[in-house]
Amino acid sequence: MPLSSQQVRKLRGFAHALKVIVMVGNNGLTENVINEIDNALEQHELLKVRVSAGDRDERNAMIQVILEKTGAELVQRIGHVAVLFRPNPEMPKVDPGKA
Repeated sequence: MPLSSQQVRKLRGFAHALKVIVMVGNNGLTENVINEIDNALEQHELLKVRVSAGDRDERNAMIQVILEKTGAELVQRIGHVAVLFRPNPEMPKVDPGKA
């Protein structure tokens, strides 16, 4: 479900006040970290993840793996922090609006 530019703008506004919930450190992207991100997406729908390991290409690769394994959409990435969104169809908390 690709997000429209209006939806991305709205989600970026919501994410501005959020704190980082999950941090990926020097140990890299383990299955436990993926599970924590998946659980956080179920609960919050919109979250910030800090990827502190490696250079820019490594961080991009890790973020891409997170997106593939969790089914989330990348809303924004600034430096080491990525904002992810995955709607919860059963109990939606964040309304990105219509496309």
